[in-house]
Amino acid sequence: MPVVSGFSHQRRSPPSGGGPAGSDPRHRLGRLGEELAGAHFRRLGFSVLGRNVRTRHGEIDLIVFDGRTLVFVEVKSRRAHARRPLGGSSEEPLAWLRPRQRARLRSLAVAWLSSGDRTRPSARDIRFDAVGVIVDARDRLLRLDHIEGAW
Repeated sequence: MPVVSGFSHQRRSPPSGGGPAGSDPRHRLGRLGEELAGAHFRRLGFSVLGRNVRTRHGEIDLIVFDGRTLVFVEVKSRRAHARRPLGGSSEEPLAWLRPRQRARLRSLAVAWLSSGDRTRPSARDIRFDAVGVIVDARDRLLRLDHIEGAW
């Protein structure tokens, strides 16, 4: 399984959030991670078809398409702690991806593909990727790990 890793120290502004969901730090961190993952896929030549796509069974973080491959993406985001170095298993976002979440993403993809309420792209391949994002206390990207075909 190919692993694509990128490192960046760009300064990013926190996403704006209104209402109760926008004030939840975990929600803001998740949205930031999805923004950074979406930008990563755009740099790879993908178009973002959807972000936080709701189905009756739950939510898909990202759906991207490059004209050939339709990718359903699970994004896991973590904030690095100043007092602990990166690399501990508790801070590795993809270590938190459990088999139940993988099965859930497959079910969500089937629900999205079988839903008749929108046009689907004609894809030769369908893939499930995982992206782990680590940002610092100021929302700057420290690390982005992308696993193609994670399951």
